[in-house]
Amino acid sequence: MGRLIYTCITSLDGYVADSHGNFDWSAPDEEVHAFVNDLERDAGTHLYGRRMYEVMSAWETMGGPAEPPVIQDYARIWQEADKVVYSSSLAETTTARTRVERTFDPEAVRKMKAGTDRSISIGGATLAAAALRAGLVDECQLLISPVAVGGGLRFLPDGLESRLELLDLRRFGNGVAYLRYRILR
Repeated sequence: MGRLIYTCITSLDGYVADSHGNFDWSAPDEEVHAFVNDLERDAGTHLYGRRMYEVMSAWETMGGPAEPPVIQDYARIWQEADKVVYSSSLAETTTARTRVERTFDPEAVRKMKAGTDRSISIGGATLAAAALRAGLVDECQLLISPVAVGGGLRFLPDGLESRLELLDLRRFGNGVAYLRYRILR
């Protein structure tokens, strides 16, 4: 059975984007990017909300020979995975191996998890909030940037109560800290 994993780069104060929607402060350096590549390597499917999909769709054309190896590697990982975009407004996708679902259906995601032995990655704080509230997320993987942005889109939704078990941690040279948690049921 596949695991649903919520991986995200956050600020120290728990935001994935600031109050203006900016997340440029979260750009990983080469060391962190290579680590993220390894985290995502097992993901057979990525689940996205529309906004996250629009950001991530740039990987469809990235990764050419002029790009650094870490970028080429992530582009291959992303392009080889299936993508599901949850959107009521997106007319069509612009990337291969991608389909649109008009609504987020927790039961369909449960079936998706049961039908695979690979991990499923969920991206985007709003979609992840729905999956967390539905009890679908098995792990949270945070890459905490050494910056406070003071407000914006939270990594975890307000009102969510959950117990977690720390599985792994790592420090990087640029001050980023990685924390991996299993959600206890």
